[in-house]
This record gives sequence, C-alpha cells and structure tokens, in this order.
Amino acid sequence: MRQYMQAKKDLPADAVLLFRMGDFYEVFFDDAKRVAPILDIVLTQRGGVPMCGVPHHALRSYMPRLLEAGVKVAVAEQMEDPKFAKGIVRRDVIQVITPGTVVDDDVLSASRSNFLMAISPARGRFGVALLDVSTGDFRVTELETLHALETELHRVQPAECLLPTTEHARWSEQGLPDVSGKIAWTPLEDWHFDLEVATDRLCRHFGVASLDGFGCRGLPQAVCAAGGILQYAQSNLRRSATHITGLQVYQTDECMVLDRISQRNLELVDPIFADAKSATLLGVLDHTVTPMGGRLLREWILRPLRQCEAINRRLDVVAAFAAEPMLLGETRDALSAVRDLERTIVRLNVGNANARDLRVLHAGLVAVPGIRAILSHVQAEFMQSLCADLVELPEVTELIDRAIVDEPPLAIKEGGLIRSGYNSTLDDYHHAATDGKTWIAGFQAAEQQRSGIKSLKVRFNKVFGYFIEVTRANLPQVPADYIRKQTVVNGERFITPELKEIEDKVLGAEEKSQALEYELFQEVRGQVIGSTERIQRIARALATVDVLASLADVAVRLDYRRPTVDDSTLLDIRDGRHPVLDALMKEERFVPNDTLLDTLENQLAILTGPNMAGKSTYIRQVALLVLMAQMGSFIPVRSATVGMVDRIFTRVGAADDISRGQSTFMVEMIETANILNNATPRSLIILDEIGRGTSTFDGLSLAWAVAEYLHDHAPVKARTLFATHYHELTELALTMRGVKNYNIAVREWSEKIIFLRKILPGGTDKSYGIHVARLAGLPKAVIERAQEVLGNLEGNELGETGEPKLAQTRERKKKREAQPAQPAQPMLFQF
Repeated sequence: MRQYMQAKKDLPADAVLLFRMGDFYEVFFDDAKRVAPILDIVLTQRGGVPMCGVPHHALRSYMPRLLEAGVKVAVAEQMEDPKFAKGIVRRDVIQVITPGTVVDDDVLSASRSNFLMAISPARGRFGVALLDVSTGDFRVTELETLHALETELHRVQPAECLLPTTEHARWSEQGLPDVSGKIAWTPLEDWHFDLEVATDRLCRHFGVASLDGFGCRGLPQAVCAAGGILQYAQSNLRRSATHITGLQVYQTDECMVLDRISQRNLELVDPIFADAKSATLLGVLDHTVTPMGGRLLREWILRPLRQCEAINRRLDVVAAFAAEPMLLGETRDALSAVRDLERTIVRLNVGNANARDLRVLHAGLVAVPGIRAILSHVQAEFMQSLCADLVELPEVTELIDRAIVDEPPLAIKEGGLIRSGYNSTLDDYHHAATDGKTWIAGFQAAEQQRSGIKSLKVRFNKVFGYFIEVTRANLPQVPADYIRKQTVVNGERFITPELKEIEDKVLGAEEKSQALEYELFQEVRGQVIGSTERIQRIARALATVDVLASLADVAVRLDYRRPTVDDSTLLDIRDGRHPVLDALMKEERFVPNDTLLDTLENQLAILTGPNMAGKSTYIRQVALLVLMAQMGSFIPVRSATVGMVDRIFTRVGAADDISRGQSTFMVEMIETANILNNATPRSLIILDEIGRGTSTFDGLSLAWAVAEYLHDHAPVKARTLFATHYHELTELALTMRGVKNYNIAVREWSEKIIFLRKILPGGTDKSYGIHVARLAGLPKAVIERAQEVLGNLEGNELGETGEPKLAQTRERKKKREAQPAQPAQPMLFQF
C-alpha cells in the first residue's frame, strides 16, 4: 500500500484515487466508503482496509456518476507491463478529472460547452477567465459589479468555478452565487492568482514576451484569473495543455445583456416546466448537423450581438442560403460528414484518444475541400472570411490514411491499428505471427490424423499459451509424447515440445508487433497535434457555417423573413409570431400581431385583456423576435425593423423564493427594482402584472408609479410592453405623450368568451375573470355566487357605513332591513 499512499499524498485532499491493479481500478480507505454508494457497488474489506473496485474497461460508464456527485477523480495507471516489471509495477497518476476539466465524450454533452471559470476579485472589480478544456476555447474579461458577475455566471453556467482560497472562504460564509446549484466551487491557493506569477505562466505557455498582443493591457484581474485557470488545467491534465493555443479578450457590452431572470422567463435554452428541448428557442432553431455547430448556436442565443455591421454580416449569409435551397442542402449534406473536430483534436493532445479518433479527424479534414468549393458560390462577404480558414491539410490526411487502418479497434495496445505497408519491421512481425498461426492450424490437423481423435483441438489462453485439448472419452488414444498440463471438467490439456517452440515464435512476434504498433500510433499522434491550431480554426469556421445554414434552414421551413436591424430606437413588427408556439402548433394557425414601439410617441404600451387571452405570450414573443434578429437570424414576421437593443428585461410571473426567505411579492419588487435601476433608453422591457402580489390598492399604486417612472425618468425611457389587469392604468394615455393603450380582442357569445388573440388599439375595462373560472371547471354555485358579488361591486351598492356589500344578495338585504337595527360592523364580507 506504500505506493498507493504516496500517490494519494500528492493529490488534492478532496480527490478520490482510482488505482489500477491488473484488470481493475481499486479504491481504498475513506475513498472506498465515499465511492461505493455513489456507484452502487459492493464495499468490502481486505486486512481491515475498506475497498471497492470497477473493471478497467467500464471506467467510462462509471465516471459520469462520480462527476455528477461532485467528486474529483484521480486516475493512477500502470506505467509498465507487469510481465516485464522488475519488482512492483510502476504506477503514476495520469490525470485528475473534475467537472470543469473533463475531455471524455462519454461524460460531456455534445450540444453544450463545458466551461471552467476562474474569478479573481479585487477592489470591487472581478477578473473572469473562461476555459473549455475539451475544445481549448480560452477567454477573459473584467466585470465592474457583482450583479454583472452573477449575470455572466448564469449565461455561461460553468461546470466548475475557481476562487482564490481566501475569497472562497469569505464567499462561502456570505453565500456563493446561486446559479441553479450546478456549479462546483473550488478553492485554489491565492498565489496562483498573483499578477506576476500569472503573467509569467501565460507568457511561457504561449511563448511570448508580453500579453499585450492578446489585448490584455489594462486588465490585471483578468490576467490573474487566466493564470489561475491555466495552472489548474495543466495540473489536472498532468501535461502542458498544448491544445490551448490562444487567449481572447471579450467585453460583455459587445453583446445584448440577458440576465438570469430573462434567460429563464424567455425559455431560451431550458424550458421552465416541460422537459422537452423543443419547448425552447434553442429547440426551434437547432437544425445544426455538427456537434460544434450545436454548441455555437447555444452561445449565439445567449449572446446576441449589439453591432449592426456584425449582425448584418450574419444575415447576409442566411439570406444567401435561403435564396438558394439547393446550395443550402448541399452545404448541410457535406457538413453532416464532419464530426466533433474541436474535441477530437483536444483528446489527441491530452493523450485520451484512440486510433478511431484519428479516423474521425481524417474524415472531417478530407471533407473540407468539398465544403469550401460549395461555399464559394455563397455571395456574402462574411462567407469569404470563413472560407479563408477552411484550408487543406494534406500532410495530416495523407499521414493518417497511410498509417491507420480504415476501421481500427478501440484499444491502442492490442494491435490491429497500423496499415500494412506503413512500417517494414511491423510487417515482418505480422508475417511471423501469421505464418505461426498457419503452422498451428496444420499442426492440429496432423495431430488429429496421427492420434485418430477427430475432436482434438489446439487452443490458446493467456495463462497457458497454446495447448492441445482432448475430451475425457478420447484420453485412451492420447499419444505417449504428449505432456499433461491441466485437467479440466470435460477432459485434459497437453503440450508438446514442438508446440511450445512455435508458441514462443508466434507470441514473441505478436508482443513485439503490438508494442511497435502502439509506438507508431504515438508517433502519428505527435505529428498530427503539430497542426492543432490550424485544425481548431477549421473547426470554428465549420461550426459557424453550420449555425448559419441551420438558421437558413429554419427560415425556409417556417417562412421567416429578414429583419432590418439598425441603430435607431424603432421597433416596428408586422404580423409577428411567437417562434416557439408557431413551430409547435400543428392543428391551428398562430395568430400574428403587430408591434410599434419607439422612444417618443410609442414608448410605453399598456396591454389589457382577460387571463388566457395571450398577453404574456405576446410580450414574450416581442422579446424573442428582437433577440433572434440581433443574433443574426431571420424571424417569423411579414416585416420588421429592429432598432438596436442593449438588454432585455423581463418581469413575468413570480414564485416564492423559500431558500432566501423571499415572498412572491418581494421577488417581484426585487426584479422590478433591477429594471428601474439598470434600464437605458436602448433597453426593451416587458412587464407582466406588476403589483399583483399585494393588495389591490397597493398593487395599482405601485404599477401606476412604475409606469410613470419608465415614461418620465430621462435615464430610462426604455421601450416597454406593460401587460396588466389594472384597467385604471389606461388613463395614463390621457396625460402622457408616449403611452399607448392596447387590448386583446375577445368575443362574447351565450355567456361564453372566445379568445381571438388579436392585439387591438385602445384599452378595455373587462377582465372576464369569471368566464375564465368557468372554463377552468369551478363549481356552478361558485360561479353564480361570484357573479352576484360582482353585480354588487359594479352597482356600487354600499352598506350603512359606506362599505361595499360584497357578500350580500338582494334577498338577504330585505331580511336585514326587516330586522331591528344593529350597530354597524366594519366588515367587507358579511354572511
């Protein structure tokens, strides 16, 4: 156990060690107690030491369960063949796997990035570094507020987040930011975030004298975070991480800001209630055919652009594809031959790849010239710049084709990888092994003839090598020169000197060929990873083409149109449709609606109408159409002009936040405060039922004051859609220039209502709440009683002290009048 204890000593205290012993990974002591229940395997003991284990070939199937449980996993491998080891087999930890440093496809989701994040706080600012270890994507930025950091955390949703140890302890006391509880928070020694240490580490890694060329000048906290994250990745991978070939500085103000609340309320990538991906914007737009494209589309949805030129460059390509359906189809067919080049080249770099990964890389790279030829017909400037990165790599493709067989096995140490003719020494070994096996087949036939035992077989296993097997019934016929080796249930096993002699030649050749094949595979891998940076550029370009082609495919299939995106503050949508509901509705047609907002005459739209009429759907629809336009997508409209939006705010629905001790109304007010304090004239605000979580008069007062503030307060004056049941708010249009009233059309018929889903100018003073209650199936007595109370309210019937007689019918009123007068009671509801 000394070897095990030494390996364990050099690991982080919270890491579990899987120790390779023969065909199993064994786990001991407290690690075993921790792992056994997670993997649902037997916990046993040997010499009083708790232990458990998993077969080495099944590790990939067990690893996801450990990582999902938040376990850091260190893997110690046998570094030499036990047959040739002198003494104890040498073992080393080859990697430490954490939620943020996974590179194995069996653990990762192909459709989303797996970011590791590092945060370096100082003097109210936050340096942020993002690294997807599985692709080499490395980015940094600096944020000025905790709110901005929480927004970025929710947008990125990193698998793991690093903090300096002292900050981790302080934040843990105060409560770490809550992002759906899925982030693994990891402390890292403070000195790794030191500016001088971090700068030196980054410069040595990239082979540069200064980080200014990456745009890092004036971003010290970002550099600190980047240095810490690089150290953590290298330490866990147990290598230099050569696949991390660049560092990109990004600014959050380059893109539309979508905070946690808006991402959730708009159901961009995750549904609120349903489990189906199809109920999200991502589910509608994702027609990508490559894993890289799927991940990039998700990022585009969560980071819409704010530069008109960049948006229109994307729209130009989508338009070109949509105008040429055959060209679009050819592009998508060609792309479908490309698999995950980004993650494949990373696995080759970190030593987790097999020969099949080389063939996957080969298939993708040989498809590039054909894809580029197809794309040369796309008349768009952006496409030309993408094609510039789609270079041919004949030195890579030809090497793989010459060296690796078409369908190699998964194992890389058992032979069968290298193509015949690639290496003459290997060919000699193969011939020797083949000739030996041919001899053995002839030897079996000859022994059957000599002994007269037709069932005699020459077999092989790893313990005894080659042997002759004779059934019990034929033992009297065994030749005298056979040497008994083993008795089995059905007979006995024998050897002969001649068989042992040829066995040494066959097995010697096989062992040598397997060792040489592994050596040649590593040589090929080493040559291929020399082109890592160029392959990564190819992968990114193909991913971008895939996303643009996907958006064009959706546009053609669902009759989307190109929006006009400019720097104005006009939002003019004609016949807009909700992208998700429009795609999901099969039996009826979605009713389209117009929208007109600006910062002058149409700044704040008050929308009234009954429950279930579609107010919430409509205001969400407008936000989604703006977001789609700014990510570079066509949208479901007849026409649209979208003046640039810097961020979308949503206040639609609320629930008690029990974990933070916040009621529905408190959540509502916090979200509203965030909007009023952070919105700008470039923002788009959608508000649904402000003030409904408190008393009627309080709620109406707050809703009124919020509307006035949005209209009158110069720093805000944002384009706003305000859905409400407070019909009194429609009076704002009488005194405020920028307020316009709208309602959702409803038709009444025989005490029933029909929702027409059409937005019309003007307000309404009817909520139809009782009609909706009838549709929901409330008992008839409740409906009738509600109508009675409503009649009293609408008739302004007052009691002796001036209170409305909410619960008093006319018959009860007569009975009360016939009784002696009683002192008035201050009650709203009298029974």
